[in-house]
Amino acid sequence: MYIDPHIHMVSRTTDDYQRMALAGCVAITEPAFWAGYDRSSAQGFVDYFRLLTDTEPRRAAQFGIRHHTWLCINPKESEDLGLAREVLAEIPKFLDRPNVLGIGEIGLNKNSRNELIVLEEHIALAKSRGLLILVHTPHLEDKLKGTRLIMDAIMAQGIDPGRVLIDHVEEHTVRLVLDRGFWAGMTLYPDTKCTPQRAADIFEMHGTDRLWINSAADWGVSDPLAVPKCREEMRRRGHLEAVIQRVSFDNPKKFLSQSGRFEVSCSCPTPR
Repeated sequence: MYIDPHIHMVSRTTDDYQRMALAGCVAITEPAFWAGYDRSSAQGFVDYFRLLTDTEPRRAAQFGIRHHTWLCINPKESEDLGLAREVLAEIPKFLDRPNVLGIGEIGLNKNSRNELIVLEEHIALAKSRGLLILVHTPHLEDKLKGTRLIMDAIMAQGIDPGRVLIDHVEEHTVRLVLDRGFWAGMTLYPDTKCTPQRAADIFEMHGTDRLWINSAADWGVSDPLAVPKCREEMRRRGHLEAVIQRVSFDNPKKFLSQSGRFEVSCSCPTPR
């Protein structure tokens, strides 16, 4: 049994929920993200937040999967400060919904000044409400610089790094994130970010403390079964079942349970 702590089910079919349940998925968390196009108004985000807090939990429940979510305006749509602040003003209306864990996935896309301003305002909102934070780090050549900027912005507001997950870490950023006390997530994509094989390598090099794996499956080239495939890769390499469960169930459960709202639909047996 496993948790997929970052997946975008609004872009997946109901068949994917069925396949995930059959593979052993018992809970997911779905961060707010870019829809593949820039939304033209704050009302578009309001409708999206309703989807995340009402429709998707009901769709997941049909297959025994607990659905949780995070809310924000994503960094890719943060260049328009006026729009971003309109959306930020709407978010508190949804924060008391029972499946909302915190603010995310916030971060940077191109490391621009406007993106950084909106990031800082999201962090302030999370701090004012005592919420967990889930972070998106930039792609490719912007990742290392962006990761440092994001961590600096979080620390500048006095946020406990143990309540922040920095996602999409790769070989050149994982140690940087862990050494500053944050949690780190590895996204398992077929061609970019981390493949299951690269993720297994990272576990072998850096250990399993404060690390998790996720599929981040969305409307692009991605795989909603990436987490169980990484579990199989670790078994192939001879990792103990307790280690496999730690990175795919225990670690995400430990971090997410800090929200006070995270639930799973079953109890996992202790592996031998």
